[in-house]
Amino acid sequence: MNTIIGGQSRGLALWVALVFFVFTFCSGQSKAIRLLVRIDDMGFSHAANVACLETYTNGVAKSVEVIVPGPWFEEAAHMLREHPGLDVGVHLVLTSEWANLKWRPLTYAKSLTDEDGYFFPMIWENKRFPALGYLQSQEWLLSEIEMEWRAQIELAKKKIPQVSHLSGHMGCQNISPAAAALLLSLAAEYDLDIHWEKEGVKRVPSWSGNQYNAAEKERRFIEMLKQLGPGDWLLIEHPAYDVLELKTVGHQGYENVGADRDGVTKVLTSKKVGSVLEALDIELISYLDLK
Repeated sequence: MNTIIGGQSRGLALWVALVFFVFTFCSGQSKAIRLLVRIDDMGFSHAANVACLETYTNGVAKSVEVIVPGPWFEEAAHMLREHPGLDVGVHLVLTSEWANLKWRPLTYAKSLTDEDGYFFPMIWENKRFPALGYLQSQEWLLSEIEMEWRAQIELAKKKIPQVSHLSGHMGCQNISPAAAALLLSLAAEYDLDIHWEKEGVKRVPSWSGNQYNAAEKERRFIEMLKQLGPGDWLLIEHPAYDVLELKTVGHQGYENVGADRDGVTKVLTSKKVGSVLEALDIELISYLDLK
């Protein structure tokens, strides 16, 4: 009898210990703050390529989205092969939004292009930019979107070993429910199905804007970090440099692209920002940490 009672007591003690461990572990997890800093548009310019890489090597970025049809994709792919630790997403493209700098589909996709063979500047009509054409007004074909996206994915996977996920440039996948479903289907087919939305990741509160200089951006960024509560958060930004290359890149309503994105680069490589992240015990993660 004593043996049975003793065995029951030990079993109960082990059960209580296990419950305590699980509760403690889960409580600790729930209090963690994790930040996924994703930088977009690598491949659209040399200035963006170098700045994106700097925000990884000397800053807080952990994932980067690459524009495969972009004019500087080959350089971007070369840089990324030399930095295999930088997580990469294929930034699926259906637009070419800048004045004086355009790109075309990789495939013959006539329903997706303007009369000059370029992607349209916008997906949807934008009242602020009435002169810019938009894809939704055209009789676009889902079959051509699929063909083009497959070409972008396959070229990225061929050139960049560490591609892990897909995303849509300027939200292009939301042109229709069918296009959104297509992106999910392709992600699963190519084993690139890491989706921050499905993992309960939240977007960080707004902090940036092309009306702010670098110092104000840094101040606002730090204030934003202090607002973050427990959980996983996503920051999407676009680093570049304020150099001659980007002086003529922009569109109506957004003419200071170089200056704006240079400020972003400064924030994401700021030592002060790094110190604040450490003080707040915010863990930096990539898409791979969501898988």
